[in-house]
Amino acid sequence: MDLFALTAHEILELLANGKVLPDEVETSVRGRINAVNPRTNAFIRTYQENKTPANAMPIPIGIKDNICVKGRPVTCASAILKDFCPPYDAAVIEKIKASGGVILGSLNMDEFAFGSSTESSSKGIVHNPWDLERVPGGSSGGSAAAVAAGEAIWALGSDTGGSIRQPASFCGVVGLKPTYGRVSRYGLVAFGSSLDQIGPITRDVTDCARLLSIISGFDRRDSTSVDLPVPDYALGLRRDVRGLRIGIPKEYFIGGIEPAVEKAVRAAVEFFRKEGAVIKDISLPHTEYAVATYYIVATAEASSNLARFDGVEYGLRVLPDKPRKTGIVDMYEETRARGFGDEAKRRIMLGTYVLSAGYYDAYYLRALKARTLIKNDLDKAFTDCDIILSPTAPTTAFKIGEKTSDPLSMYLSDIFTIPANLAGIPAISLPCGFDAGGLPIGMQLMGAPFAEEKLLSTAYAYEQANGWHSRKAQL
Repeated sequence: MDLFALTAHEILELLANGKVLPDEVETSVRGRINAVNPRTNAFIRTYQENKTPANAMPIPIGIKDNICVKGRPVTCASAILKDFCPPYDAAVIEKIKASGGVILGSLNMDEFAFGSSTESSSKGIVHNPWDLERVPGGSSGGSAAAVAAGEAIWALGSDTGGSIRQPASFCGVVGLKPTYGRVSRYGLVAFGSSLDQIGPITRDVTDCARLLSIISGFDRRDSTSVDLPVPDYALGLRRDVRGLRIGIPKEYFIGGIEPAVEKAVRAAVEFFRKEGAVIKDISLPHTEYAVATYYIVATAEASSNLARFDGVEYGLRVLPDKPRKTGIVDMYEETRARGFGDEAKRRIMLGTYVLSAGYYDAYYLRALKARTLIKNDLDKAFTDCDIILSPTAPTTAFKIGEKTSDPLSMYLSDIFTIPANLAGIPAISLPCGFDAGGLPIGMQLMGAPFAEEKLLSTAYAYEQANGWHSRKAQL
């Protein structure tokens, strides 16, 4: 039995019945990493020492390289954080350890989570397990690729504009961005502080529900954390969608969507209709401004957050080697020039520009106003709908190198996922088909704030009836 190919809930059942031992599960997964990671490059590094508490759930998990693990290197896949080891665990890591989870290591990502393809990593490109010549999506491409390839039973990613859901779509797995404030950001290296959320990437919806329950909850160390009870999301899973109101936004079915993607998502709509859901055509009129709004707000926040990486307190330090360059500003310039990659530099410059005197009102302030309009559109939609259904991405996984020379084309990969981050609402991607080339297609479901239970139950009803999640990448 290939234990690495099973879901967490299947493994837990085997463990409970005494059919396998925890060490066997970990050995199977680590063997899989050794076998396929040279081809996927999903893991940057692995850890060996693990202490599993009694009566725990020893499920092997991979952690995106921007989530702090005490005493372990956390580099955000950037040269500027070379050899940095945080002195504390992120809140989600504390919860994983308390549950007995086996932390396998750090997963590859776009540098500082800047990207939609995991091609901007200083640790090398991640390859999609379904086709090694294609990207896995980003920025949590390592997390999605590891789960799809059997290198981790489940994984944690972070989502600022779709960075969990888009790679989940490209890799044929399940990825959920929780409501802003549902999961503590303490210990997550910040990209866009008003947008970032940690979330689960798993093989099916049941695992997604289980992992979300583990990592959710109030945390006083995070000023944006919301003090609400955490449901047992797995207990709330139901297959009945009768009477569920599902909105289909016309703005999400536009030119540029691959025909196979639209066909698969439309088929999912018909499934829900036949199962008794009420399908409603809706409009989210400010969707066209979402990408521009996001890349102003996100780069502004990134520019501010990345100012701390200057070679003074931690990470890379490059001393000037040119005559007459000996001051601290020279050291800042050399360190940042060599430590940041092209995409990081691009976003820092854009963010600094939109926050600068004379441009703040013209760009950043207008973006904040547009963000409010986008949120208002979604709030209004949820007075009439329980769920909003759309494609996760307009295409299936594209080839490595196809969009690296065209940043604007790359940014449009997140066109359908960005609004959920701007509005702070939960959203999930799950497989809903495959294109003619055998590449996975993802469907996105969005819900009202803190409606994760309804979101997961809707996704579960679709998954159990259609079974797309059961297909495995062949490596």
